Amino acid sequence: MQYKLAICLSFLLFTSHFSAGAELLDYIVAVVNDEVITDSALQQELQMVETRLRDQKIRLPSRADLEKQVLEGMVMNALQLQLAKRTGIVIDDDSLNEALRNIATQDHVSLQVFRENLERQGINFAHFRENIRQQMTVARLQQRQIVNRITVTDREIDNFLTNQQQQGLVGIEYHLLHILIAIPEAASPEQIAAKQQKALDIFGKLRKGANFQETAVTVSDGKQALEGGDLGWRKLGEIPSLFVDAIKTLKIGEISEPIRNASGFHIIKFAGKRNSEKAIITQTKVRHILIKTSEIVADAEVQSRLEKLKARIEAGEDFAQLARSNSEDTQSAQAGGSLDWVSPSDIVPEFEDVLNSLGKNQISKPFKSRYGWHIVQVLDRRQYDDTDKALRTKATQQIRQRKIEEELQSWLRQMRDEAYVEVRPHRTEVSEKRIP
Repeated sequence: MQYKLAICLSFLLFTSHFSAGAELLDYIVAVVNDEVITDSALQQELQMVETRLRDQKIRLPSRADLEKQVLEGMVMNALQLQLAKRTGIVIDDDSLNEALRNIATQDHVSLQVFRENLERQGINFAHFRENIRQQMTVARLQQRQIVNRITVTDREIDNFLTNQQQQGLVGIEYHLLHILIAIPEAASPEQIAAKQQKALDIFGKLRKGANFQETAVTVSDGKQALEGGDLGWRKLGEIPSLFVDAIKTLKIGEISEPIRNASGFHIIKFAGKRNSEKAIITQTKVRHILIKTSEIVADAEVQSRLEKLKARIEAGEDFAQLARSNSEDTQSAQAGGSLDWVSPSDIVPEFEDVLNSLGKNQISKPFKSRYGWHIVQVLDRRQYDDTDKALRTKATQQIRQRKIEEELQSWLRQMRDEAYVEVRPHRTEVSEKRIP
């Protein structure tokens, strides 16, 4: 039934694009539940992947191998988009446009110039825009299905830091490359044996000098396959626990033998190791007066009140006394407006920006944050070793990231195994029209 519906969908899709004269052929290359992936969509995706790989200076694999990898990525993307649609996840145009502007800003160009640059590379901007919308949709789905459900306890953090300190690994980061040869759920012994042999063959070629990243692009079933299998720089806690023991036995540049778990056979390359620096930050001793707006108190009125208070302080009145009698931050008001020593991570960005613009003992002009209107005075600054707090924060992030990746891999594998997916080895023509 799903197969027949897919054919009907493809017919409706392509009959709407007929025009006079010879029409270009298009093909179904995969059926994913009740949807199809067409050759034209595959070719557009291939073009963007090829551009990215060239930018990363990774040699392209054969066209057939790259098509296989990109198509599998499109299948997984389609499955996640289908689930997102069923659960009501929608990325509105305003959010999408803001994301596109941010991408252009990262390239230090306007959105218009960014669009022109894409089109000069032969990339259709409308397709690129829709691709970004899909990425945002999938990210929101994964956030809802996996990320928001991950928790990290204080005990986990304590144990993690204790283990790292005992092993002398605090502050050390590892650069890993990864190839996965996946096995399906409930695989037969014959299937497992075939996958194991494939992994061993790949390992043999790598040991003889085959380029790891190029091989990953060609054969890996991992999420980072089209990035050359690059897992980036990671603390020990961010590395899947399956790989940790292997890393301890490898030297930089060495490659592990295939390692098996429920997902399949993994091959990793230990690409680098480095020490991270201590977390020395600038703390600021600060005090402030906060006044909030309301339905009957407008911004202009609050701003005017704070300007008058600032003038009274500069004329010699006591900041602390005025804070006690005027500030609506009840906790700091009792201490004369004092927030004591604050770190950048303790305050909102708009507050931090104002602090960074002030000299010692200087009082700011009234400014607005998400909490209301403020005037603030910088009393002192110091360099502070925030390493302990930073280590706990990083440990939390590392444990959380490791859990997310392990859960995400399992979730994606289950989704793939439960779906109806037909990847066609020989493409089926779905449209052709010729008018004499």
